[in-house]
Amino acid sequence: MTKLPKDIGINTLLAHAGHDPEDYHGFVNPPVVHASTVLFPDTETMLGRKQRYTYGTRGTPTTDALASAVDALEGSAGTICVPSGLAAVTIPLLAFLSSGDHLLCVDSVYNPTRRFADGLLKRMGVETTYYEPEMGADIERLIRPNTKVVWTESPGSNTFEMQDIPAICEVAHRHDAIVMMDNTWATPLYFKPLDFGVDISIHAATKYPGGHSDVLLGLVSANERCWTQLHDTHITMGCCSGPDDVYQVQRGLKTMGIRLDRHQKSALEIARWCEGQDGIASVLNPALPSHPGYDLWKRDFSGSSGLFSIVLDGGGQDAAAAFLDALTIFGLGYSWGGHESLAVLVNLSDRTVARGDYGGSVIRLQIGLEDPADLVADLERGLAAVKALD
Repeated sequence: MTKLPKDIGINTLLAHAGHDPEDYHGFVNPPVVHASTVLFPDTETMLGRKQRYTYGTRGTPTTDALASAVDALEGSAGTICVPSGLAAVTIPLLAFLSSGDHLLCVDSVYNPTRRFADGLLKRMGVETTYYEPEMGADIERLIRPNTKVVWTESPGSNTFEMQDIPAICEVAHRHDAIVMMDNTWATPLYFKPLDFGVDISIHAATKYPGGHSDVLLGLVSANERCWTQLHDTHITMGCCSGPDDVYQVQRGLKTMGIRLDRHQKSALEIARWCEGQDGIASVLNPALPSHPGYDLWKRDFSGSSGLFSIVLDGGGQDAAAAFLDALTIFGLGYSWGGHESLAVLVNLSDRTVARGDYGGSVIRLQIGLEDPADLVADLERGLAAVKALD
């Protein structure tokens, strides 16, 4: 990476992190290296693997550029690039869990993470206990001698509960457990997990780093304690990413700071508007003072992203369908973090201990880069459609 001053702004870091143009004849962006076979100059070098690149699955200048940039953002010892956000979940869990181990997982977790824990990990002989997001240091009463990993996600998926990450890390480390965090919502721009005690930071780069709804990629960053074991598992599984996808995320990082700032400002404007609307019972956004986790968010986070949920004021699934079907700018689709706004009806039936009654359908909104006034007008269309059902 280009040698940069230590005290620089985040957008300066994003613009320059990842590689040094002098390494590639002055070209600003790193090369897209399509590689499987790598040649060695002689037998001694080949047998001793005495060169940086040995085979395509073990890294290329393209993957190194992205991993180096993410390490600069995360403060991590190393980062792996994997083909999807879900792969970024499964690989570190497989790296640190074995038959007979116990996993503590927050109940407001991303549903595919739960499916992996309840499916493949269970078949492997790993037991999972789900805990309430607000537990904090009280998580100690759930830790067992065989608890190896504590999984966190703050704010929680879809309902945005905040976790006391430093308190959880302190307890977990006293019991020699590894703490992992899905940090996709905040990105390392607004929360740096390793600075708060987390061992492994997981990120669906499909979201804000990619930013344009056209690439799948996952990133996993580890501290010194966990890096070697994570990296070895990654190499053993051969779960490497395509160079074109890696390059698109590397390019997306350059503008992530200004995009995320726009997502944040628009989302807060719209969330505040939603709080004053008839037909909306509550707004689930930790950056609002009305949110139960606001104090934790304000203490630990430096910003908020473009994703939050609203709770309709009763009406059940018919009201939710009327609301969603009336939208013309918000698309109905999963994922988030792209340039376009999206809306989806949240399904909370998978919760086991955090089964709060929200009093109406929960609608998750991804606020994109459109003009906020147009998005507000679209939400008004949705609310009018619900009201027409009366």
